[in-house]
Amino acid sequence: MTLWPQPDGAPVSCREKLRVLEENEAELGQVMRDAFEDAVLMGVDAAAMKRILAEMVGALETPLKS
Repeated sequence: MTLWPQPDGAPVSCREKLRVLEENEAELGQVMRDAFEDAVLMGVDAAAMKRILAEMVGALETPLKS
């Protein structure tokens, strides 16, 4: 089970929030595995595809306004 830290470092403990986070993690994991597998089967270098996926994550911006 993944620990989901809040900005203050304390883990999220609300059961409903944890359920949504776990569902999202499972769905995203499957989509990423499918995209990775498709790319490699179509001839994309595996290391390059991992880098591309990591860059996509790195480019995410927080939806919260500071």
